[in-house]
Amino acid sequence: MATNPAVAARDIGGIAGRNLRRLVRTPQLLVFTAIQPAMLLLLFRYAIGGAIAVPGISYVDYVVPAVFLEAVMIGGMATSIGLAQDLQSGIVDRFRSLPMARSAVLAGRTLADLARSVFALGLMVGLGTAVGFRFHAAFPSIVLGLLLALVFGYAFSWLYATIGLLTKDPETAQVAGILPFFILVFASSAFVPVATMPSWLQPFARNQPVSITIDALRALFGGGPAYHHVWLSLVWAAGIFLVFFLIAARLYHDLTD
Repeated sequence: MATNPAVAARDIGGIAGRNLRRLVRTPQLLVFTAIQPAMLLLLFRYAIGGAIAVPGISYVDYVVPAVFLEAVMIGGMATSIGLAQDLQSGIVDRFRSLPMARSAVLAGRTLADLARSVFALGLMVGLGTAVGFRFHAAFPSIVLGLLLALVFGYAFSWLYATIGLLTKDPETAQVAGILPFFILVFASSAFVPVATMPSWLQPFARNQPVSITIDALRALFGGGPAYHHVWLSLVWAAGIFLVFFLIAARLYHDLTD
């Protein structure tokens, strides 16, 4: 088993390249990655947004940063499905027979899906601008916000990696991956202010990682004070990454021993 960092980096790059080539050969995967956040954006912008009033901000500027984060989180679902497919097809067993770093399969998969998230986020920036969203901050703050969304999405992809390793079945992984997404996104400040929710739900909705990250993005894109939410979001992202990286690594180790 290769342990040299340079060799491990080469192996991770090889696995990431394999998954990116698959995306190039099946561009419909990229298209469908973008369809769901685009539908949510159009739905809340035109069908529902007119009935929602948010004090001090237009609804389009309120909801679009949430869609940016949703786009990278939805892209991360491909990690669970892809890993489950690889386990089911036996390709992971083939990787085991090669003199490659064990970390390459998981790290390469998540990095390839990060590239998919960059694509989806770029599309949502274009679509959000087309439906009326505007950045009201300096360029560095905007870039920081986009990077923060990608960092959080990458950390979240390790939760999806864990789901894929636990389920070992693409259909089950797809269903299981939707659950944390819907719980965290719809019980958050993504679409309506937390103050409009039932009192028993507000503490969870206000302090969970998706709400904190969306609030950070709104502050960064709107030019408001963002430090508090940004560092809390980074702490959440680091915690999610560390916990699920360790769990996924252990599950993969057990599966391949």
